[in-house]
Amino acid sequence: MIPMSSMRSHKLVLFFAISCLLLQEKCTDASQCNESERRALLEFKHSLQALYFEGYDALSSWISEEECCLWDGVYCNSFTGYVEMLDFSYQSLVVAGTVSPSLLKLHHLTSLNFSSNDFNGSLIPEFFGSLKKLKLLDLSNANFRGPIPSQLGNLSMLETLRLGGNGRVFNVGKLEWVSHLSRLKEVDLSFTNLSNANDWSQVISHLPLLQKLNLRDCDLPSISSSSLSLANSSTSLTYLDLSDNNLPSSAIYPWLFNVSSNLVSLDLSSNQLKGPIPEAFGNMKAIQELYLSDNLLVLAENQVRGDSGLNEIGKLPDFSVLDLGYNLLNGSVSKSFGQLSKLHVLRLAGNSFDGDVISEAHFSNFTNLQVLDLSYSSLTLKFNTGWIPPFQLSQIKLCSCKLGPRFPDWLRTQMDVRPGLEYLEISASGISDSLPYWFRDSLYGLDFINMSFNQISGTFLNKSIPVRYLDLSSNNFSGPLPSFSSLFLESINLSRNKFTGSVSRICNIKVLELLDLSNNLFSGLVPDCLKRLWSLTALNLADNSFTGSLPSSLGFLTPLEMLSLRGNKFSGELPSSIQNCTKLKFLDLSDNELSGEVPMWIGQRLSRLVFLSLQRNQFRGRIPDQLCGLKYLQILDLSVNKISDTIPPCINNFTSMAEKLSLDRRIEHHLSDEWLFVSFIRFRYVDEALFTWKGTKQRYPQLGLLLAIDLSCNKLTGEIPEELNCLQELVALNLSRNFLTGKIPQKIGHLRQLEVLDLSRNKFSGNIPTSLSELTFLSTLDLSYNDLSGKIPTSTQLQSFDPSSFSHNRGLCGSPVSPNCSMVEPPPSKPAVGGEEDCDEFMKWFYTGMGLGFAVGFWGFCSVVFFKRSWRQSYYRYLDNAKDWVYVSFVLLKARLVRRTKALSTSCTRSD
Repeated sequence: MIPMSSMRSHKLVLFFAISCLLLQEKCTDASQCNESERRALLEFKHSLQALYFEGYDALSSWISEEECCLWDGVYCNSFTGYVEMLDFSYQSLVVAGTVSPSLLKLHHLTSLNFSSNDFNGSLIPEFFGSLKKLKLLDLSNANFRGPIPSQLGNLSMLETLRLGGNGRVFNVGKLEWVSHLSRLKEVDLSFTNLSNANDWSQVISHLPLLQKLNLRDCDLPSISSSSLSLANSSTSLTYLDLSDNNLPSSAIYPWLFNVSSNLVSLDLSSNQLKGPIPEAFGNMKAIQELYLSDNLLVLAENQVRGDSGLNEIGKLPDFSVLDLGYNLLNGSVSKSFGQLSKLHVLRLAGNSFDGDVISEAHFSNFTNLQVLDLSYSSLTLKFNTGWIPPFQLSQIKLCSCKLGPRFPDWLRTQMDVRPGLEYLEISASGISDSLPYWFRDSLYGLDFINMSFNQISGTFLNKSIPVRYLDLSSNNFSGPLPSFSSLFLESINLSRNKFTGSVSRICNIKVLELLDLSNNLFSGLVPDCLKRLWSLTALNLADNSFTGSLPSSLGFLTPLEMLSLRGNKFSGELPSSIQNCTKLKFLDLSDNELSGEVPMWIGQRLSRLVFLSLQRNQFRGRIPDQLCGLKYLQILDLSVNKISDTIPPCINNFTSMAEKLSLDRRIEHHLSDEWLFVSFIRFRYVDEALFTWKGTKQRYPQLGLLLAIDLSCNKLTGEIPEELNCLQELVALNLSRNFLTGKIPQKIGHLRQLEVLDLSRNKFSGNIPTSLSELTFLSTLDLSYNDLSGKIPTSTQLQSFDPSSFSHNRGLCGSPVSPNCSMVEPPPSKPAVGGEEDCDEFMKWFYTGMGLGFAVGFWGFCSVVFFKRSWRQSYYRYLDNAKDWVYVSFVLLKARLVRRTKALSTSCTRSD
């Protein structure tokens, strides 16, 4: 007989075995998705447009023959087979289009993630509010627009809501509907418009489970006193980001310190926090990350000594991130920071500590420090020789700190270990030393090196440099172009050094966004291998000694936005392949030996140009009308060439010069790392325009402040087109040293922004327009060497110029040329037929010849009477020669007078 207990055990074993078999069968059946859901997904697919990512079609797996649970981005329950998740957030799956309501047929959907896709600015569908089982809804960075439908408040099961990154058009309005989502643990509304959400603080305080809140850059309104009274102090917030909202201290501190008991990370950077750092920050016992950068915080007198504020922060043992960058902190850096032994990130950049000295004592306890940022803080770092820091840094940012004159040897300890230093920025740090050998041998692992604006000398020899960003500009480095081994190299800036030789090594680089080799001693040909640098956005080879023709492979650089080849010895015509670089905004080919006509395709294909300089070359022919298509152009410099014909009237199509627009103040190139569609700006490069301003060449890093046209030193003819008067935003105009004729346009005073006007050394005639006196900003004027006449218009501006501005115009009078016009003889009038001018010239030569004949005859007679025979013979010959000279001169003058008389008669007859 089997015991009862044993029978129960056997039954349990049998039950579990049957259950396992049933579950296994169910799992097998679940491999086939529900038919109605499969049809719903296919219908949803039709509303989308798949985008290719790295050659991969995002929706290629969504075909009816395949099981929908195996499709990319679709996740089914392993037991039931129902679709529970749609995730389009990873890199290989990118879609655009609209959202079909067929998703309502997915009755078991708990997670919907459309992050980092493109829905063409469409509204968030209201039917999302009917997906009642959703726990996660992520529409961040997906190009939706607002308003956000209040129906989302029906998602009572929702735990994660991410709507951030959809731009200012994403107007959220009131947030009352959020308060219904009592299970929310994470909310991200960053980069949206919450300017009308006066209830935001009340709503947040009524979400008892909320742990993460991101309201960065939302135009948050200030918190009212009534909101403060309703605030819930038992909030579970651990992560809070209110950065970039311009919130004042009075609006945020009372609410913040009421909800801060559990905060681990707090970001209040880029607001309007003023005054001393509150001691209440020291009460945040759980805080580990504190970001207070870009505010107006100061150190009180007692805080400078470390007795309060900062000292309270220094007592928090678990602090890992402290960011006080770009405030108004001054005085001395308190050594109380040294108490933060668990600190990983310390950022005091952008303050003014008045040359305060940082020594080993400040860092003695920083055994966990990984990121140190003291840039632009007026600090001096002074360590004893041989000092070994207790930390191992991954990022060092000491720009504009005083480290020199010797190269800091403590950096060697940060570079000799693995994994070691990744980011090194010691630009403008007063180093005037040779690069130590150990630095060249310890570059492994470094991603970013910026040692610009020092006086560091030496070479990199031929050792390959494995970095991604390298900036050695404005130093004294010499030798050949270094080798580069990194497959991910993005930026090289070696400008303003003494590097020499060929640049053929650039052919070994494959992925590069910026290359600046300007202001060096490089020479020879530029290799025609540039198509390998297919990702370049900026190429600067200016001010070297390159020769030969421009490489045709420039045309393969289709992403190129900036190209500067200024100041070399390039020759030949522009390769037509450059017209493929349709994204060019900045093109400087000045100071070379280029020839041919100005290509029409510049105006047709390079329509985005903001800066164009072909100055000081050998270009000839006319200015093509197509150039007028450059509506974004801010600086046009075609000076010092051989360009002829007239100025095209269509120049009024230069829209940036004709209309008051919000112009880009600079052309910048942002180089960044990207990981899962999250971009981190790491480096910025600004194009500098070199332009002749008020007689000297000057650098302009901020385009938009200068709108200029320089066509000087050419062979232009004809009159100034009246259409020029339409360029009302023009700041500088130089048409000097041409063969322009006619009158200065009467409406030139319409160019109200004009500061520089040079029309000198042409053939302009007539009066100076009175409207010129209306140019109140005019600071440089040159009308010299023309045929202008009449009185100089009276104005405070014109009379302040030096007389040389009006010199060599015979008919001009009045201040500053002369006290008044009555004291100046009128200019000689043009002669009529047989005019007085020619007659005067004839009589002058006649009387001169007559006087000379009398003298010659008199002395000849005396010679015959008083001198020897041989002398008489010599003087007779002299007399004959003199007589012949007088006769020939008379005949020539007479013939000249006859020709001019006939010409004047013919001219008058035609005019009649």
